Amino acid sequence: MSLAVSAFGFGLVTAAVLAIASVGFTLQFGVTDVLNLAFGAVMIFGAFVAYLVNVQGISVWIGMLAAMAAGAVLSVLLNAGVYAPFQRRRASPITMVIVSLGLTLIIEFGVQALAGGVAVSYNVNQGRTFDAGGLLLNAVELVIMALAVVVMLATHALLRYTRLGKAMRATAANRALARNCGIRASRVITITWAVTGAMAGMAGTVLAIDLGSFDATSTDLFLIMILAAVFLGGPGQPYGAMLGAVIIGISTEVSAAFIPADYKYVIAFLVLLIMLGVRPSGLLGERT
Repeated sequence: MSLAVSAFGFGLVTAAVLAIASVGFTLQFGVTDVLNLAFGAVMIFGAFVAYLVNVQGISVWIGMLAAMAAGAVLSVLLNAGVYAPFQRRRASPITMVIVSLGLTLIIEFGVQALAGGVAVSYNVNQGRTFDAGGLLLNAVELVIMALAVVVMLATHALLRYTRLGKAMRATAANRALARNCGIRASRVITITWAVTGAMAGMAGTVLAIDLGSFDATSTDLFLIMILAAVFLGGPGQPYGAMLGAVIIGISTEVSAAFIPADYKYVIAFLVLLIMLGVRPSGLLGERT
């Protein structure tokens, strides 16, 4: 029982990290219409930017802000320099996927060339440990969970109560109609890349904190979990991504209490395959 409770605690932290990444991924996909599989590479790029700040003796949380800025800039550059030109040429969706995979390799190997092939870790104080009925969580894990809640609430407020959010929803629903209504769709898309890139930088940093040590390829398997959460909730559905992240995060970690931990990613992969076969639109997506 104690093992299952501990695994549930790990699942909550994983779900928090996954929620930040999944909401950024699905929001990016919904507005820009690009299935950006290089999202994980942007995450690890941000994680290493935070590491460069942290090794100077600066708090990792300050480093996370630098990672968010770096992720935003990199995402905007990827769109302006690569994705947008392909979209203007009306490249097929599979072409865009292949392009994103190529960008993943370029970014990851670029980071590896600069940082070296060894794993690194942050200098971060885990703080005191809190016990809630056998559920043990340290201060850093609670901060990660709190950050996820803040990101979820901020996303909800952005989409529901701001002009930018309404423009993003309109662009996601019908880009041509949004332009005809006076919405500067290209500007909205650029801002979306910046916002979701910042979320990728944050997600990469908190993932690296949660992992303890990381290298240039640490997000490769985590991308499977992101895709599973996104397609479980419904592609392009931020609220669905939140729900999917909780389900995938907890289920993968709890399963690790009963199967070898190296195979926990199989659970996410199976969920992804089943959902694609049974309901590709996801739990909260509309059937088409």
